[in-house]
Amino acid sequence: MDTPPGPTRRGRRRIGATPLGVGVAGLWLSVIVLLPLAAITAKSFDDGWSGFVDAITAEAAVGAIRVTVLVSIVVAVINVVMGTVIAWVLVRDDFPGKGVVNALIDLPFALPTIVASLVLLSLYGPNSPIDIQINATKPALVVALAFVTLPFVVRQVQPVLIEVDREVEEAAASLGASNWTIWWRIIVPSLAPAILTGAGLAFTRAIGEFGSVVLIGGNVPNDTQVASQYIQQQLEVDAPVDASAVSVVLLLIAFVVLLVLRLVGRRAARREGDDS
Repeated sequence: MDTPPGPTRRGRRRIGATPLGVGVAGLWLSVIVLLPLAAITAKSFDDGWSGFVDAITAEAAVGAIRVTVLVSIVVAVINVVMGTVIAWVLVRDDFPGKGVVNALIDLPFALPTIVASLVLLSLYGPNSPIDIQINATKPALVVALAFVTLPFVVRQVQPVLIEVDREVEEAAASLGASNWTIWWRIIVPSLAPAILTGAGLAFTRAIGEFGSVVLIGGNVPNDTQVASQYIQQQLEVDAPVDASAVSVVLLLIAFVVLLVLRLVGRRAARREGDDS
């Protein structure tokens, strides 16, 4: 019995987006994302351009933004190293409790961040059960932000690592390449786009984080006060324009980082297409 021929290229139907679907998606994005962004941007310029500049160049504002960016960079670097290591262990190694560890990676997404701050304060604050007191210090900010941003690099690297062709590694090993050479010349280039994306997502999450640092951070101006805490402080003293201005700065930083990630991702995809 002959097998019926499969669908020809001409006979295949490609399902595309309908005008109604595009309209609904555009409306939803406008209501949830664009309108709030436009509103906060307009609010930041209520006192004009000079008022906006004064708000973001105030000593306390500059200090909060500086602390936020520096700590977020440190957290992103830590996530690159530890997130890649964790992803490697989960993909390449088998050990008892692997499923539990894999599930724990997503815990920061499910746990309210204020709970994380309370737990970290109980562990690393006054009367610490392990005799480590780091509350109201920059290391406390790093620990708190590293906790909430842990999944980003792991979940970006994990699927890519699963798809890495191990035959190339075995071929390199058979030709005498060391493990270090295989790692840097074969594995890291394959993982680089995913690692960069995870680091960028971790950074953008960290610069806007509030709940995880509100208790353990200390909120000390020019020392441990992050931008989100400064924004809350300005709202409490009835200075919404200053709060909006600093919020716009954070939005611009996040937008630039995400834009760079998108451009790098497109370039990497184009390069892979040319190589294939």
